[in-house]
Amino acid sequence: MPCGPAKGSPWPSYNFHQGYLENCPVITYTLWVLAYTTNNQTLQVSIMNVITAIETRRSVKHYDPNHRMPEEEVEKIISLAMLSPTAFNIQNWRFVVVRNPDQRRKIRAVAWDQAQVTDASLFVILCADMGSWQKEPERYWHNAPQEVQDFIVPAIDGYYREKPLVQRDEAMRSCGIAAQTLMLAAKGLGYESCPMDGFDFAEVAKLINLPDDHVIAMFVAIGRGTKEAWPRGGQIGKDEAVIIDGF
Repeated sequence: MPCGPAKGSPWPSYNFHQGYLENCPVITYTLWVLAYTTNNQTLQVSIMNVITAIETRRSVKHYDPNHRMPEEEVEKIISLAMLSPTAFNIQNWRFVVVRNPDQRRKIRAVAWDQAQVTDASLFVILCADMGSWQKEPERYWHNAPQEVQDFIVPAIDGYYREKPLVQRDEAMRSCGIAAQTLMLAAKGLGYESCPMDGFDFAEVAKLINLPDDHVIAMFVAIGRGTKEAWPRGGQIGKDEAVIIDGF
């Protein structure tokens, strides 16, 4: 099978949108998207360029409530999100995947009645453990050389201990990065997504029994979109957004 990209296609998918990829070189800057069904060492895949995923990702509000995402796709999306970077590799994000329909309805009731809470195929509450830095921190570096462990593990304690604002800031940074990874992974699989913060944080915390040393950052809804997002509202110019060498 030829390995060249299809003419006029934004998908560098070796001249197919979904098909069989055989003996093709590793492609950089791509999301390799799933079907991962193997048969005689042939991998069924579709590939979306990362730049295309970024450019076409939109915050979609309307989803098919009858669509059921295959479990292997759920696992793939979460696994990719768990590759998101965190400071000192403390992996402080926690992904609360809400599946129970009744629980979804209760959350929707304290989230401005937004339909994507109940209609999305995958609904994730991104939380963070603000105490992860002190919970067996050596496990975050157990594969590193001993000299690296001896330096990094004590540094973790020194950076976070008795600094609650730093711990919270770190939680929000980690969850923000993970949320974008979730959405790009979903887009690579052909799904739409929407980050959400329009909800009562305290009430949601009660509903999910959030531990005292955890914090909620946002929701991410993922599913099969039924209505396109509105046109982009407006983009500020690079002359305003980009500052060279300082303000």
